[in-house]
Amino acid sequence: MSPEYWSEASRVLSRRDPVMAGLVRQYRDSCLRRRSRPFVTLARSIVAQQISVKAADAVWSRLTVAVGPVTPAALLAAGPAGLAASGLSARKVEYLLDLAQRFERRLIRPARWRRMSDEEVIADLTRIRGIGRWTAEMFLIFNLLRPDVLPVDDIGLQRAVAMHYLGGSPPDRQALLEIGQTWSPWRTVATWYLWRSLDPVTVEY
Repeated sequence: MSPEYWSEASRVLSRRDPVMAGLVRQYRDSCLRRRSRPFVTLARSIVAQQISVKAADAVWSRLTVAVGPVTPAALLAAGPAGLAASGLSARKVEYLLDLAQRFERRLIRPARWRRMSDEEVIADLTRIRGIGRWTAEMFLIFNLLRPDVLPVDDIGLQRAVAMHYLGGSPPDRQALLEIGQTWSPWRTVATWYLWRSLDPVTVEY
């Protein structure tokens, strides 16, 4: 599923920002898509914390080989040893098993997030062990397809902004927020194009 707002957002960003205009032309044949159920998106986001896209994809591939379809029941059945064998750190194993237990016991109700604002979803998600603001923002982008998320702590976004806007100088938080204002209310779309400029494959969770 792709966002219904994508074409409009891409046109607006192209008019406002010459960098975006170039990226939209370059990647006009692809866009953000929702491919996963809420549990899988959250699990993939935990796996990807603080590592590169390539490394996260490799760990996720090993995990799916080890457990099959990634479901709460499959992760709980694999247990700590089974998850660790996929290359996950001990901390991430703990986070994934805690998440799986919450889903299995129906302590998490994903349907309610669709009725909540971005900040309300972030507040709700960050109550879960191992989920910080970045992980919650990935969920907003890749599962809820929210249009105006700017994950300022994302290393990929920081790298892309440095490359395209700042002559290679790393941006601080305020610089990212100021540049991002140009893209509102389509900051998710701008972020996706910037990610796409760094990787030969589309980022997804």
